[in-house]
Amino acid sequence: MAQIKTTRIESIDILRGVVMVIMALDHVRDFFHIGAFTSDPTNLDTTTPFLFFTRFITHYCAPVFVFLAGTSAFLYSTKKTKPEVFKFLLTRGIWLILLEIVLNNLLWWFDLTYSFMVLQVIWAIGLSMIFLSFLIYLPIRVILIIGILLVAGHNTLDGITVQGTSFDSIVWYILHQQQFLPINSSRVLVFAYPIIPWIGVMALGFCFGSFYKKGFKAAVRKKWLAILGISSIVLFFVLRGLNMYGDLVPWSTQDTTTKTILSFFNVTKYPPSLAYVLITIGPSLLFLYGVETVKNKISDFFLVFGRVPLFYYFLHVFTIHILAIAGLVIFGGNWRDLILSSNAFSNPNLANYGYSLFVVYLVWIGVIALLYFPSKKYMIYKANNKDTWWLSYL
Repeated sequence: MAQIKTTRIESIDILRGVVMVIMALDHVRDFFHIGAFTSDPTNLDTTTPFLFFTRFITHYCAPVFVFLAGTSAFLYSTKKTKPEVFKFLLTRGIWLILLEIVLNNLLWWFDLTYSFMVLQVIWAIGLSMIFLSFLIYLPIRVILIIGILLVAGHNTLDGITVQGTSFDSIVWYILHQQQFLPINSSRVLVFAYPIIPWIGVMALGFCFGSFYKKGFKAAVRKKWLAILGISSIVLFFVLRGLNMYGDLVPWSTQDTTTKTILSFFNVTKYPPSLAYVLITIGPSLLFLYGVETVKNKISDFFLVFGRVPLFYYFLHVFTIHILAIAGLVIFGGNWRDLILSSNAFSNPNLANYGYSLFVVYLVWIGVIALLYFPSKKYMIYKANNKDTWWLSYL
């Protein structure tokens, strides 16, 4: 790590690296776990506590990634003029949307016809950056209020649902309703990440960056990290306990205590509910509190993935998909089954495809080990060539 020339804030990169590593677990599960193509790991009728936990722990990835993208934007804004920040956020947002449509869909599905198009987290980050590029011209307190309103208030819109392919319907799918939209008999478009709350999360992350600007006292920052982190967790339990607002799906008493607990923590991600944001961002702030001054081999390990998130993201999706195909071939399957077109999820060959959770965790560890060195090499190259403009887009 001594080769790296950087002024980046290590605690933020460590947190980002941790969630990037955890993210790979969810994506390995998507491609390797038995029943992953036909069942939902949060379905209380079919899941197990271990499977539910495997899915729940990965809930931290998207909100932390979006939140810290806002924080990075703020830190970037302290070194540039507003027009420069506007241009960067706008162009980077457009770039991420293009990457989502063209590259990410190809890596996830390996379908050259693009018959199954899913707009996921990269799309949400890109759109949120475009909105943030305009918000930066507002006072920081106004941005904070907007962020709070979007995150805390969007669940009032949960009852509004639409159907069809009209322009108004598509706009609503983009804003607040997850939707699988058949275009024709062989083509599907999925609006997976409705963006209203994600814009709010990024706006809050932007405001959060104020705690890390040059000259801000570390003791004061840690105090606020503790206050905000604990308050978010307490508010989560209060809201879920009242069970009246804050999530699309209220929890309910089940036939066992374990299932009731799972129901309580089964918060909505699409779009991310207020409860979902509180229970993911709150502990993440406490994590930042805890790693403020940590420096050891473990933190250096996670630092690698946290400093090259986009590079690592695309590389890990490609690697996991390739390994899944290799495993299918080794055990006598047809590799074409994992070329995932619009009808892939009705493919009977995938109904019983997959491996145990034990195998999923083994593959996950292998993927992380495999990607560590190329990620580290790119991290060093990027840090030592920070004046190369195009590297900021990768």
